[in-house]
Amino acid sequence: MGPGKRGLITVAVTVVCAVTLLGAPGTAFAAPEPGPSASATTNPDLTPAPDTTPDPQLEAVRQKLEKLYHDAAVATDAYNAAEEAAKEQSAQLVTLAQKIVEGQQQLAELKDRAGAAARSQYRTGGLPDEAQLMLSDDPAQFLAGAGRVLQGQRATKGMLAELTRAQQDLEQYGQDASAQWVKLETNRQAKATAQKKIEKQIAAAKKLESQLKKAERERLAQLQEQADQQAQTAWLDTGILDEIGGNATAQGRKAIAYATAQLGKPYEWGAEGPNTYDCSGLTSEAWKSAGVPIPRTSQEQWRQLPHVAVEDMRPGDLIIYFDDASHVALYVGNGKIIHAPRPGRTVTLAGAGTMPILAVVRPGG
Repeated sequence: MGPGKRGLITVAVTVVCAVTLLGAPGTAFAAPEPGPSASATTNPDLTPAPDTTPDPQLEAVRQKLEKLYHDAAVATDAYNAAEEAAKEQSAQLVTLAQKIVEGQQQLAELKDRAGAAARSQYRTGGLPDEAQLMLSDDPAQFLAGAGRVLQGQRATKGMLAELTRAQQDLEQYGQDASAQWVKLETNRQAKATAQKKIEKQIAAAKKLESQLKKAERERLAQLQEQADQQAQTAWLDTGILDEIGGNATAQGRKAIAYATAQLGKPYEWGAEGPNTYDCSGLTSEAWKSAGVPIPRTSQEQWRQLPHVAVEDMRPGDLIIYFDDASHVALYVGNGKIIHAPRPGRTVTLAGAGTMPILAVVRPGG
């Protein structure tokens, strides 16, 4: 084996060492209203703000903030996807490293056997068993030894074939480990790039908000509440709730119970609990608690889970938002969702129509 292969094996072995060193809601779900710690800018009942005077400048700020946080959410999904891929590749590297170690041991044993056979041949003057047998003057010895020679030939051929296979397997494991290492490094770079974008977008949003006076921040919250109210009212005015009549399954009730218990906990990008969550971290953990593993990111939840029509959704289903599937929430009935909105806010109860719906997906069948 050349130095390149030995290097791959060393890397793989190093990897091994490193890794080892709710109630029952139906369509009329009544979740507890968020307490004082819940988001102050998302009102589940969407009560109109007292001041409805148009403010073009603040509205422009609100829209700018929405875009910054939306871009951060897209980057968060990319970060989470790279993180999941890196976890899978690390696990595959560990498996390959273990196979390499086992292959090395098998190869060493086979080489020992081959060496023993060579030493035995040397002790008999370098003549193979067949030659010694042919030179024998004793026919009885010839006949008795013929079977042993045949067995020895078969054993030698089998050992050589096994030695060849072991060498080939070891080489393939090394190549596979090298390929997985490249993929792992690529995803680590993707994570780092996504993290920089997330931090940049959030920092820009915080800087923009910090430039506002207290009264302007309060008015900004009112504008956001009004925007949510208008969107929810427009959605409800379609008569959609008259068509939605499904009941939650037992698993769906468990997922809702989990999400309800997280109300008021802070949003944190990349988080899966138990103290903080991002949007898909909340939904994936909620369904995991119900015994149904689902993809980690909102985009993969949209891609991989079965789609259902909005009018056919039931409590426990997931609503995917925006054209790029960058946000997800858990539908809990009565036109409401539980979700982790964005940085600076908490897990909260909100109207299902406050954001543009892309699709509804159903975990658990």
